Amino acid sequence: MKHVKKAHRTRLATGGAIVALGVAGVGAYSASAGGERAAAPAAVTEAATVHTASADRLTIAAATKAARAALDAAEAEHQRVTVAVVDRDGNTLVTLRGDGAGPQSYGSAERKAFTAVAWNAPTSVLAGRLDRAPNLKDIPGTLFLGGGTPVTAAGAPVAGIGVAGAPSGDLDEKFARAGVAALEK
Repeated sequence: MKHVKKAHRTRLATGGAIVALGVAGVGAYSASAGGERAAAPAAVTEAATVHTASADRLTIAAATKAARAALDAAEAEHQRVTVAVVDRDGNTLVTLRGDGAGPQSYGSAERKAFTAVAWNAPTSVLAGRLDRAPNLKDIPGTLFLGGGTPVTAAGAPVAGIGVAGAPSGDLDEKFARAGVAALEK
């Protein structure tokens, strides 16, 4: 029995050394193939530029500036809101929850921002489309209530700003537009 345990420990030690060599970049050897060198990895190739695309992205500084401007506009009218800014892919960049904003406003602001950037239209406009296409509201992560507006660069959406918590979607959207306006300066 001792012989089996020793052989097992030897295999573990040898395997650990092989892994360590591979991680260190020395190269991996196959223990079962008599120490022969493993095949070299395939070369990394670059795609031709004509096969790639780049997209403008909103910086964190710009997203923060827009969120702060939207929150300031709401606070100037004594409204307790949450502001969310998402990137082109719908990932949250910045969320500012104003003092006294309701707990539902956080998720609602993010969903409004996502909806606006996904369709490159204010959510108040998109809400009107529900009459013709009621299934739009079933798309995960969306919220078809006023308060979301897209941010564009060269006509393409690069971000969305969502505001939630004011007594009406019109007010929420007014504050979201104040965030967009801050980026135009």
